[in-house]
Amino acid sequence: MKLGVSSYSLYQAMNKGEMTITDVIDYVAEIGGEHIEIVPLGFNLKETPALIDTIKSHAASKGIEISNYAIGANFAELDDAAYEAEIERVKGEVDIAAALGVKLMRHDVGSSKDLSITHFLEELPRMANACRIIADYAAERGITTSVENHGYFIQHSDRVKALVQTVNHPNFKTTLDIGNFLCADEVSTVAVANNIGLASMVHFKDFYYRPANRAPGSGWFNTSSGNWLRGAIVGQGDIDMPEVVRIVKESGYDGYISIEFEGMEDCRTGAKFGLEYVRKAWNEV
Repeated sequence: MKLGVSSYSLYQAMNKGEMTITDVIDYVAEIGGEHIEIVPLGFNLKETPALIDTIKSHAASKGIEISNYAIGANFAELDDAAYEAEIERVKGEVDIAAALGVKLMRHDVGSSKDLSITHFLEELPRMANACRIIADYAAERGITTSVENHGYFIQHSDRVKALVQTVNHPNFKTTLDIGNFLCADEVSTVAVANNIGLASMVHFKDFYYRPANRAPGSGWFNTSSGNWLRGAIVGQGDIDMPEVVRIVKESGYDGYISIEFEGMEDCRTGAKFGLEYVRKAWNEV
């Protein structure tokens, strides 16, 4: 297992102009991370392609691996022209991942206001076809692509599993975010056990959780069923984190683990404390 941090965890500071992506790499090395996951928020690798080599060389100089490249995408509810254009756009992002030297890449797959299982099943064949085409393209570059349980429409563990099994490609797996299942009101321990065998990458994220009838005020957002979530430092929220760590470790998963932080505390503190927690919990299992 290699423990590191998603650059997304430090987006708060990048958005305020307090850190650059190279500062983020420095900080990950400083707090003992072994790798960094690149999420292009706070910087743009298409508009500033020279930054790709900067990131790559700076990470190498700090002894930090670049583990994964994560981007948004949507293949649902598109006409034929838009569908083909989106596939080509994501192929371009695969080229960026290859330039970064990563072997893993996450792209989103679908979003919709209609979250019903009926609509998901209607969209599934077309979404799977796009993923299969991109997985083929990525395989030629030595990259395994994945879907994250993210964005409500493909967030339940069974929907993720259905997509991965429908794509049926050795180069397509899931980036398993242990926290995001709560966004679909799914218990993380159950969902992680359901999907860990499909994972190419694991995110550790935590949330505070409140039922719908206890609206807590500012800083919270709704789950798909109307309950409430707020980002927490990993290990300090309401997810049964020791049990999740046990499930992941005892599954035999031995790849990259990224800390993701999106809470209200300072992002540097959130990333550091989360990294320390997971390292300690992992070693105690």
